[in-house]
Amino acid sequence: IWVRTLFGFKLPLPSGKPKTLEYSEKKLLGYSQDQMYDVVSRVDHYCDFLPWCTKSEVVERKAKSLLAKMQIGFPPIMESYTSSVLLERPSLVKATCYDGRLFNHLDTVWRFDPGLPDSPKTCILHFKVSFEFKSRLHSKLAQMFFDEIVRQMTQAFMKRALALYGPPTPVATKVLPTTS
Repeated sequence: IWVRTLFGFKLPLPSGKPKTLEYSEKKLLGYSQDQMYDVVSRVDHYCDFLPWCTKSEVVERKAKSLLAKMQIGFPPIMESYTSSVLLERPSLVKATCYDGRLFNHLDTVWRFDPGLPDSPKTCILHFKVSFEFKSRLHSKLAQMFFDEIVRQMTQAFMKRALALYGPPTPVATKVLPTTS
């Protein structure tokens, strides 16, 4: 059985339950913990720079957390969800989607550790995203384009840091081994 999507691609009808997709990375960045924390924690600015994010609004703010309403998609297909965001300056931003029709779960963790000892404008990023769509079709599409989606999302945050703080401190571009 074949089904035609909005974009004209023919895909087999997805079977089984949706699949959880996960990505993690550890990387030395040429921006400080505070700088990267500020980029990631300003959820209300996501619609200004994140691909597919058309609306981002903080609806409640507390000392170490916030609630944010997000809208993502491509017109005419748009989906909204609310995330609870835990904030621990300058080292952690953790977002968990708790409502919405799009995801069974969506968890994103940005952890910023001190970078090079002799370079205060560096940090080590530990990034992890885990999500599962409710829709089998969305899940199948995400599996096909997952690497590109994650690449564009992480690049968007780095471009935002560049726009706010200028060029990064030169660092080795080697990705560090992943550890927990």
